[in-house]
Amino acid sequence: MGMLCAVSFNRYGRLYYLDPGELRPQVGDKVLVPTDDGPEVAECVWAAQWVTEETEGFPRLVGLAGDDDLRRDEALRRRKAEAKVAAKRLIRAHGLPMKVVAVDHVLGSAESGGERSTVYFTAPHRVDFRSLVRDLGATLHCRVELRQLSARDSARVQGGIGSCGRDLCCATFLTDFEPVTIRMAKDQDLPLNPLRISGACGRLMCCLKYEHPLYQRFQETAPTIGSRVSTPEGDGRVVGHSVPRDAVTVRLDADGSRCSCSRASVCAPRQAHDQHYTP
Repeated sequence: MGMLCAVSFNRYGRLYYLDPGELRPQVGDKVLVPTDDGPEVAECVWAAQWVTEETEGFPRLVGLAGDDDLRRDEALRRRKAEAKVAAKRLIRAHGLPMKVVAVDHVLGSAESGGERSTVYFTAPHRVDFRSLVRDLGATLHCRVELRQLSARDSARVQGGIGSCGRDLCCATFLTDFEPVTIRMAKDQDLPLNPLRISGACGRLMCCLKYEHPLYQRFQETAPTIGSRVSTPEGDGRVVGHSVPRDAVTVRLDADGSRCSCSRASVCAPRQAHDQHYTP
C-alpha cells in the first residue's frame, strides 16, 4: 500500500499520478512535478490518499509551488500563447497546409541551451517548413522545433469529449494506441457507419477494443444463429445474441414466441453436465 495523488497541467487535461511523499496536497493546491526539463507547476485534482496498489514506481512530488514558481509558470504560459499566435500568423504568411495543435516552451538557461519552443502541428502530408522555422526563431528569439503529429496524437494533445459524453480516453488514461480494426466493429454487430464508429480523431474508436475479447469468447461457446437448441421453456431456434447479457434469443417451436435464455442454459456441455449430475 501507499499514497497517491493526481495532478493536471491544464484544466480538464490529462491526469498524472504521483507519490506525494511527506506532502499532503489538497484539491486546488499548486504543486511541483518533476519533468525532463525540471520541476513544473501543476494543479492537484485528486487529494493524496491511501491506495491498495504498489506505489514504488511512481514519481514523487518535488514540493508545493511558491510565489516564484507561480510567476515562472505564468511567464511560461504567456510565452506559449505568444509562440502559438506567431506560429499561426507565419504559417498563413508562408501558405503552408499546416494546423497548429499545441506549443510547448522551455524557459532554459544559457547553460542548458537557452529557451526552446516546440510547435506541434498536423498536416495531410509532409511539409517543407525550413523557412518557417527560421522565421519563427527570429520572431520568438529562441530555438524552435516543429513536430508533426498523427490524427490520434493530435486528439490526445487537444483533448475533447467523446460520443459517450466523457473525456477522450487517449487524453485521460490511455498510454499506448493499440490496433483497432473494422472486424472488431463487425463482431460487435455495430453499424459500419464511419460517423458512428469513428472518434474525434476520425479513426476507429479505441473503445471498440475494450469489449472485443468478450464478444470473441461468447462466439466461441454460444450456439450460432439458426441452430436448434433446447431451452427450459421448450425446443426452438436461435434468432439472436445478446453478448452484454450473456444470453441468446430463441424462437420456440410450440407457439412461435421468443424467449431470452442464458448462454449456459442452452450450451450443450452445460446441458450434458446437468443431465449427468442432477438427480
